[in-house]
Amino acid sequence: MRIIDVLVIGGGASGLQAAITTKTTYPEKEVVLVRKEEQVLIPCGIPYIFGTLSDSSKDILPDKLLTSVGVEIIVDEMSEIKVQERQCAFASGETIQYSKLILALGSIPTKPGWLKGGDLERVYTIPKNKVYLDQMLEELKGLKEIIVIGAGFIGVEVSDELNKKGYHVTLLEIEKVILNRAFDDEFGVLAQEHLEERGVNVITGKGASEIKGKDGKVNEVVLTSGEHIKADAVILSIGYAPNTAIAKAAGIELNEFDFIKTCEYMRVLPCTSDIVAVGDCAEKRDFVTRKLDRTMLASTACAEARTAGMNLYSLSPCKPFTGTIAIYSTAIGNHAFGTAGITEARATAENFSVICGSFTGMDTHPGNLEHSHKQMVKLIVASDCGMILGAEVYGGTSVGELTNAIGFLIQNRVMVKQLLTMQIGTQPLLTGSPAGYPLIKAAEVVVKKMRC
Repeated sequence: MRIIDVLVIGGGASGLQAAITTKTTYPEKEVVLVRKEEQVLIPCGIPYIFGTLSDSSKDILPDKLLTSVGVEIIVDEMSEIKVQERQCAFASGETIQYSKLILALGSIPTKPGWLKGGDLERVYTIPKNKVYLDQMLEELKGLKEIIVIGAGFIGVEVSDELNKKGYHVTLLEIEKVILNRAFDDEFGVLAQEHLEERGVNVITGKGASEIKGKDGKVNEVVLTSGEHIKADAVILSIGYAPNTAIAKAAGIELNEFDFIKTCEYMRVLPCTSDIVAVGDCAEKRDFVTRKLDRTMLASTACAEARTAGMNLYSLSPCKPFTGTIAIYSTAIGNHAFGTAGITEARATAENFSVICGSFTGMDTHPGNLEHSHKQMVKLIVASDCGMILGAEVYGGTSVGELTNAIGFLIQNRVMVKQLLTMQIGTQPLLTGSPAGYPLIKAAEVVVKKMRC
């Protein structure tokens, strides 16, 4: 039986980041990462293998990220965790004894049992599995009518990419607007308009009640309205569940949503220093509401993984993970959308008293350059103290990094009035005008409302 210092289970974003952080923080420790895949996909790049990339081999996490810092990679599948013995057993028959165990078990796409016809041929999900997705891409060749069910980020991006490849795509969303969990309605409506301009047929306010088939293969989807839509294939993009069955079997406690219970240092609860959990399998709370949260993002996973790795052998009170800010961004053609924190709708539902302010300007100055794009910023601010609780952004390619910056403002509990004296660097080709910077102008709108 092999004995090692740190055993990481899972080769996705959280496992990779946890292994790298652990090895660079504690270089004297032996760190071994075990994953069941020969090659690991970059999770956020998966939708783009359906169009822009056209090949999953262009979306691979390079092993050199691990091996260059001294992390050993083993391709195997864990079959059992023996908590008391500090051991993990594997499908190969090998058993490894660890000093520290990092669980980065990931998530699996959901296929609801209530959806009749979900087991027909050509009904797909979007797992982080290269073999499955390669087979799916091959089977889609020659087909024409594809229905994507669920208009979250993955559903929207997959629909747009398939549309680029010439498929006739229908995106089906039971809520009244797309991207409704991440954005307020005005942003969702705008995203839908851009998708439809590009040729995607978007249906909102209606769900799928049944998938029907002929000779075992999909041939139509019945909507909750009773309508029938022809389909050669159906892609389910209706969420993911934490992959925690093996942890549960080992007696590790799960919360009500089946995530592994963890503390702010990502140690498994009841508190043990031997096992940590990170990424999609790990419990997390919303940064603003403090409620248990189901957000699954590679960016959140990597933040948790860095926290776990840095605190694995020695806790630092300035390095906890204090909750997910849910920072997302996506692009539809040349138009980008970003969000951080909570939306106005969510804030209201959670009983926060908020003031919101929006401003639309340009992301260059002058705004008539060839690559100029409108930039709209919406701030959601606590009315009693002025703390920034959330923000939504629409614009061009600068949206992603602006959203990241706003996320940092939220994480550091910045007050909206501090933005009024915010010092920025501007350049005509790269940013909005210093006199009309949309983030600062949105703050001015909020502060004016606060004075009224």
